[in-house]
Amino acid sequence: MVTINTLQWKIGGPAGLGIKTTGEMFARLCMHAGLHVFGYTEYPSLIRGGHNTYQAYVSEKKIRAQVHLVDVLIALNKETISLHLDELADQAAIIYDIDKVQVDDIDLKGKQLHFYPIPLTKCAKESGGSDVMMNNVALGATLAVLDYDIANLHALIEETFGKKGEKIVKINKDSAHCGYDFVKRNFPQDFHIKLRSIGTSNRILIAANEAMGMGAIAAGCKFYVAYPMTPTSSILHFMAEYGPKYGVLVRHAEDEIGVINQAVGAGYAGVRVMCATSGGGFSLMTEGYGLAAMTETPVVIVEGQRPGPATGLPTWTEQGDLRFVLHAHQGDFPRIVLAPGDTQEAFFLTAEAFNIAERYQTPVILLTDKHLGESHESTEPFEYTKITIDHGELISDETLTKETDYKRYQFTDSGISPRSLPGQAGGVYLANSDEHDEHGDSVEGADNRTRMVEKRMRKFTMLEKSLPKPTLYGPESADVTILSFGSTKGAIFDAIDILEQEKIPVNFLQVTFLSPFPTQAVKEVVTKAKKTLVVEGNYTGQFESLIREHCLTEVHEHLRRYDGRPFYALDIVTKVKEMAK
Repeated sequence: MVTINTLQWKIGGPAGLGIKTTGEMFARLCMHAGLHVFGYTEYPSLIRGGHNTYQAYVSEKKIRAQVHLVDVLIALNKETISLHLDELADQAAIIYDIDKVQVDDIDLKGKQLHFYPIPLTKCAKESGGSDVMMNNVALGATLAVLDYDIANLHALIEETFGKKGEKIVKINKDSAHCGYDFVKRNFPQDFHIKLRSIGTSNRILIAANEAMGMGAIAAGCKFYVAYPMTPTSSILHFMAEYGPKYGVLVRHAEDEIGVINQAVGAGYAGVRVMCATSGGGFSLMTEGYGLAAMTETPVVIVEGQRPGPATGLPTWTEQGDLRFVLHAHQGDFPRIVLAPGDTQEAFFLTAEAFNIAERYQTPVILLTDKHLGESHESTEPFEYTKITIDHGELISDETLTKETDYKRYQFTDSGISPRSLPGQAGGVYLANSDEHDEHGDSVEGADNRTRMVEKRMRKFTMLEKSLPKPTLYGPESADVTILSFGSTKGAIFDAIDILEQEKIPVNFLQVTFLSPFPTQAVKEVVTKAKKTLVVEGNYTGQFESLIREHCLTEVHEHLRRYDGRPFYALDIVTKVKEMAK
């Protein structure tokens, strides 16, 4: 039986062979054919070396996460076959270098596989390239195995490498063609999966980290500062490449303490500013985070989660920092935490985070993770016209000329005070880390302290009342209601698609605003549900405990993962089926 346009393709090998670039090229090739793609990458926490992979799941229908079984494996070394043998589907194809990899002594564990031994390195060198080009040879071989026209790859090579000159383009084309021709000449065209174009598409292939960078630029961010830390380093790379074209000053600071202090300084000066880090870096930022809260300075902070404690698993994924960001820094102040679940939300919630930060004059945290931040998804282009910019209560020069006693931290019913910017005549005030009076002068009186804490917290209450309800996807009544946040969204949606085919009705409540927590909306869904399942990537059930804390109710079941790997749809399908019985 022939399968058309549904497969998972994977490339693996040692670092330095352009594995991620090759993976993205295959993903873009399929997207240009009108197909949906989800790309997932794994790599070790080494400066150089180690085993790297990129896998692309391809389908004619919308897909949002990776799957377990691999249909085509590009093995750039023998280790790749051994490491991923258990993932291979029955009748899967393995493309490998005949001159470097021997497969005779590999225990296939009874699997029936198609082997394509190809002179990858030889082809690369004969085409004028180096060993690195072997992945491009394998890409051409892939298209021959899948019976897809290599002309489409030629067009993509021109698009990808055109800026590097005709010579580089020709080497890439020739090396790909060498692999393609070798398969066509030496192997029967009987592989059971075929790749076909179903038309053109205007979709883009993008990771959430890139989407957050685009959202920041669209929102008017003018200063981005960071210290490289996985999994948010690619935001710095993106902003460094594209930010200056849109007037963004991008700075690689000396450490995370310098990052947050520069960000607070820029926010104080009236600049829209964003910084990004992971849990370890945010640990260093917490004092500066509190400074932003005390001085009521708008700053957007991206916290990309990875497994801890300490260095943990630096290049893997987890959702273990939720409680940390909700309680970081001492004292009471509005802690605002947003968690996008896909690339579209990463773009729009980032833009909205800037508005919230300025409207309520406070720091805002965007909580993401490695899986969401670095996985590629084919998605519709972002609708920039939907973005609005709200700078909040900025006091005008005209008003200040009439003001004889400007109070930066004036007590107001909303808790939001008129904000001046450096350079405005009559708008000078003191901003330091001490408790202060309405002018910003340090005071320690009990009455003033009480009123200032309540003033800052009124902003939190005001935001809470204005929040949109979390979205309930699926039928209003279902056998199982799933609750979650962040990157689990993709696997949950794919699981729901599978369960619908099996006539098991499931709905899903996604919470994007984790603080303020949408208590009433969540409680309403939980109390009405027949059975509830919380899916999250940590050991202690941090999101589940939030539901218990705010809604004073229990959920029925939970599914947790904390091995550094993301959820798969089948994990969720299996759990839901157990509950549905």
